[in-house]
Amino acid sequence: METCIGVYVSRTTAEEAVNELLKKSVPKESIVFLTRSDTEATFRDLDSAYAGIFAGGATGLGVAAVALLAVPGIGQVAAVGLGAAALLGLAGAGAGAAVGKALVATPERPAPTPGEECAEDAAFFRDVLKQNRSLVVVRTESPEIAKTASEILDRTGIGMESRTTIRMRCTSRQVDGVTILDIVGRITLGEGNVLLRDIVREHIEKGNNRLLINLEEVEYVDSSGVGELVSSFTKTRKAGGHIKLMKLNKKVRELLEATHLDRVFEIHHDEASAIKSFGEKAAGAGS
Repeated sequence: METCIGVYVSRTTAEEAVNELLKKSVPKESIVFLTRSDTEATFRDLDSAYAGIFAGGATGLGVAAVALLAVPGIGQVAAVGLGAAALLGLAGAGAGAAVGKALVATPERPAPTPGEECAEDAAFFRDVLKQNRSLVVVRTESPEIAKTASEILDRTGIGMESRTTIRMRCTSRQVDGVTILDIVGRITLGEGNVLLRDIVREHIEKGNNRLLINLEEVEYVDSSGVGELVSSFTKTRKAGGHIKLMKLNKKVRELLEATHLDRVFEIHHDEASAIKSFGEKAAGAGS
């Protein structure tokens, strides 16, 4: 599954990205659009624009077409697309909502509490929305659709301006029970994101679930690379481990700050402090 994430300062620009995705035949089932809505005006606007387009079925984990979600700690979020509620860790609240109906707390369906367990990567999506940014997320099994979506989200959303011609390379080493992944090049669709996914999976399967990613030599990260970083964070947490970042160069640091990934990952300036932050070597850590 490929995940491409676009973060937007302007809701209007995010809407334009959604419309372009649809025009380029990206399936509506693969698209989720989230934006903060302090009033119902935004919800009504989106409902008017997209209810008919996105109508047609719902899943037990998502919202039917357009909905107004009550997200703890954030407030109301206008959501377009199936799976929006699950993306925010609100699967129970969003299941079975009717097309175009607002999701509000009722005695029969109370709003989730801040302590309610949710998807690990929901922390990222929630925090981006909390900063009044809008999100467009595309998830697909198709490499062609992912390529189209990535090109659109990279061009229209917050991203890095310059690319590097260096393909991603990664070496791993062990220091005091922590697996350090030294990455060079670019984390992009079909190249770095797949390599990063495979490497993280392999180490988790070996029991090496305390991962430190060195991004000092990474020059470019696209929307699918952002999606893979979020996915890696989730997989590692589900495996009972931790994944942290270190030595971000200026370009990557600015990207993570702009997309608020810096609020999800623990980031260190040097290797020594990063290793120390994991604590004592875990008993039986893999090698």
